[in-house]
This record gives sequence, C-alpha cells and structure tokens, in this order.
Amino acid sequence: MDKNDKKVKKDERVLLKEKIEELENQVKRTLADYRNLENRVGQERGEWILKANKQLLLNILPVLDTLMLTAKHRKDQSSDLGIQQFLDILKKEGVVGIETMGADFDPNLMEGIATVEGEDGKVIEETRAGYMLYDKVLRPAQVKVGGGK
Repeated sequence: MDKNDKKVKKDERVLLKEKIEELENQVKRTLADYRNLENRVGQERGEWILKANKQLLLNILPVLDTLMLTAKHRKDQSSDLGIQQFLDILKKEGVVGIETMGADFDPNLMEGIATVEGEDGKVIEETRAGYMLYDKVLRPAQVKVGGGK
C-alpha cells in the first residue's frame, strides 16, 4: 500500500465520519420533530375533548336551572338530593358555580341584565347561575347590579 492509498483511505474515513455525524444529526432532528408532533397531537386531543365536554355541559346547564327553579318553588325538599348529586357530578368534572351575591360586578364573569336600586357596582340579584369550567368561564352569571339609590 503506497502513500497515496493511505491518504485515500484516510480521506474516505474522514468523509465517512462526516457522513455518520450528518446522519446522526438528521436522526436527532427527526426524533425531536416526532416528539413535538406527539406533544402537539396530545394537546390537540385534549382541546377537542374539552371542547366536546364544554358543549355537553352547556346543553345540560338549562336542565339544572329548571330543577333548581322548581325546587325553589316547591314546599318539600325531595328534589334537593338529586340537585346536590347533579352539582357534585359537575364539580367532579371541573365545573364550579360563580359566586355573585354581594360581590363586585365583574364583566369577565357576569352579564349585567339590569341596574336596580342598591349599593353601586354590587350584585343585588342573580337571575341565572354562572359556572366556571376549570379556570375558564363556561357560562357567565346573569345578574342585576346596584346603581345607587
């Protein structure tokens, strides 16, 4: 083997090492892209589920409103247990009521439907309950707000 052959073999090794490094980098980038895709798909799946749950919950809330209104006007309290079970299930699914009575009016959580006599800027009456789904408003509360005397 002459000097020229050794140089060629050395050059080939250098080229092969460079090619290996290039391929390793491509594999790493491809793997990173795949992991990012998996994360994005998982996040999108979670958003789809949340959106579907939100729509279902929005369809159920009027039923709860009717049950609560009916219970309010009945003398016996037989329906209270069913309503409480309903509320417990909603809570388990991340739905909680928005506290409004006596609170400062918050347009992010409430819809003001009327101004009535009472302490300025305070919620005087709740006409429809509002609910949060985790940290987002599912349905704003409808309230009457005090506008002074």
